[in-house]
Amino acid sequence: MKHFFILSFVFFSVWISSAQTGGSSTFSLLDLSYNARSTALGTDFISIKDKDLNLGVSNPSLYNSTMDKQFSFNQALLAGGINYGMVNYAKSLDSNRTVSGNIRYINYGEMTRRDEGGRDLGKFRPAEFIFGVGGAKQINPYLSIGTNVSLLYSQLADYSSLGVAIDIAGTYYNKTKQFLVTALVKNAGLQLKKYTTDNKEILPVEFQMAVSYKLAHAPFRFSLLGHHLNTWDITYVDPTIQPTIDPLTGETVPVVLPKFTEKLARHFTYQVELLLTKSFNLRFAYDYHRRQEMKLEQRPGVAGFSFGVGLNFKRLNIDYGLAVYSASGFNNMLTLRTDLSKWKK
Repeated sequence: MKHFFILSFVFFSVWISSAQTGGSSTFSLLDLSYNARSTALGTDFISIKDKDLNLGVSNPSLYNSTMDKQFSFNQALLAGGINYGMVNYAKSLDSNRTVSGNIRYINYGEMTRRDEGGRDLGKFRPAEFIFGVGGAKQINPYLSIGTNVSLLYSQLADYSSLGVAIDIAGTYYNKTKQFLVTALVKNAGLQLKKYTTDNKEILPVEFQMAVSYKLAHAPFRFSLLGHHLNTWDITYVDPTIQPTIDPLTGETVPVVLPKFTEKLARHFTYQVELLLTKSFNLRFAYDYHRRQEMKLEQRPGVAGFSFGVGLNFKRLNIDYGLAVYSASGFNNMLTLRTDLSKWKK
């Protein structure tokens, strides 16, 4: 019965939600990638079950007992005085139950406040925070379920907002065949305190599914992520574009609208991990939707691609990720992860 209610909540959350891909929701910091491994694999990475506790923040059903006493520090490397990151810790209660706590933050740096006439009204430092707890339970050798609950706080000059969000996920993992499939409802929740009395906003709720498979005799692990599955059409058509007139025939040329195949392709991110050794991994991903939305028409470059590397030492794991949004925009992320029990003498 308990599992029935959990599944019912998941599908109800999906049914009432709609994708928010164009800045029409609040607390957009929920959609940031807070660890280097996820950044390298397209920023949304929810389909590997191993010792990396950071993946549990993205998909709580991935928490497991191998993460016991794991601690991680994650920091984005950005220009302009803006920085964000996460600290995270996990504890195994027993072989089937694991819990975790994390703090995620964004510091926008120092800004100058001005009135409508441009007069200097002093400095302020806007910031936003997420205080999260989560946990997972192993139902049987193959199935696990998990939940994250997050308290959201935003302070932008004299305006502040408070909210709560919940993630619910389920995962099937066959360790022998190295095959995994997972489903996730993320960011379902509400705004408890509005920035202004007459402006209530919604959270960027989203439904995702993913599969991964590790080749038996080759060092490749492939993952396919389906994102924004709660809304079919996530393309954007510029409303200012008007039909044109063909100068030769005089006929009206209508605005080209996205077709079925284009709408379908927008929902997938392709992810690959190259597991060269136990100590050295390479990572690559391609997000078609991000490329189409963010690329510069004259210089598309590698917009939508992301890359990264993982280094595993005896007591410390170091991950680096680079996500390219356009020729002029990218994100660097560094992660330090360790098992605190290995530092005891």
